[in-house]
Amino acid sequence: MNEINNEIEKNQINNNNINYVDYGKINNNPKQETYQQPTQDTAEQEQVSNTQDNMENKEYKQMKLGRIKDGTVIDHIPPELCFRLINVLGLEKYGSVLSAATNLTSAKLDKKGMIKISGKFLTEDEVKRVAVVAPNVTMCTVNDYKVLNKAQLTLPKEIKTIVLCNNPNCMTNVEEVSTNFNVINNSPLKIRCNYCERTIEKEDIKLK
Repeated sequence: MNEINNEIEKNQINNNNINYVDYGKINNNPKQETYQQPTQDTAEQEQVSNTQDNMENKEYKQMKLGRIKDGTVIDHIPPELCFRLINVLGLEKYGSVLSAATNLTSAKLDKKGMIKISGKFLTEDEVKRVAVVAPNVTMCTVNDYKVLNKAQLTLPKEIKTIVLCNNPNCMTNVEEVSTNFNVINNSPLKIRCNYCERTIEKEDIKLK
């Protein structure tokens, strides 16, 4: 009995832990288990972490772009293509309200970009340009704060007029002939000129 009492005194754990006696050790069993009670420091760290999560959620809500009354919304843009789309659509000096954001949290893409163009509806040519640069984005047209239509853009099988052929000897670069390309692969994008049969990969595609 004295041996057990001595072992209890030796195995007393500090005030931050639950008092625990290793009876297995008394019975010459090397197996030992302990239960660690959360310390005050751990509780404070969890509280700080929860506070930071709440702040990040509030920050994200504040980063959401405001509604537009009339115009176009392009959503689910790969973040690295957001500003390229602005350039392709010639919006750098747009005279009305233009909102853009990148690296927004997205369940679909993990991170995404978004562009809201107030007072502008994209032409068919502009929609094709968007589809070539960033296929699979979502485009909405808005009228009086209501979404008129929403569609996921896809690459057409043929791309006419908007892409330049990078073959200097192609007849489209020598004569006044509109370019015409067939899409031979969607991902990664690869197109072929219908005149000179030059194949162009995504990173080499240049729009007019």
